[in-house]
Amino acid sequence: QVQFVESGGGLVQPGGSLRLSCAASESKFTIWTMAWYRQFPDQQRELLATIRADNVTTYADSVKGRFAISRDNAKKQVYLQMNSLKAEDTAVYYCYGKHDGVDYWGQGTQVTVDY
Repeated sequence: QVQFVESGGGLVQPGGSLRLSCAASESKFTIWTMAWYRQFPDQQRELLATIRADNVTTYADSVKGRFAISRDNAKKQVYLQMNSLKAEDTAVYYCYGKHDGVDYWGQGTQVTVDY
């Protein structure tokens, strides 16, 4: 069973930065396309960024230019660098991967942007 464990969330002031990490239990994840999502209360999860095995990335318009997804296959980690954070970025952030038609999610990490 593949597991993803997120870390790095917390409280940050508006304009600040955080880096989220997602640790994968499966070494073969290096060939997967990985993604970060977030979820606001009572809403569906929103796709923020994806990264392919060849490191090609895509971003949602809401975070383009502020967030950056990256991966370190040797460490089995995927990262989300979040800069210029706004109050409206407050949400639970999830790591996601899909393989053989199965969706895998991390447990989520809370990010709160406030004074």
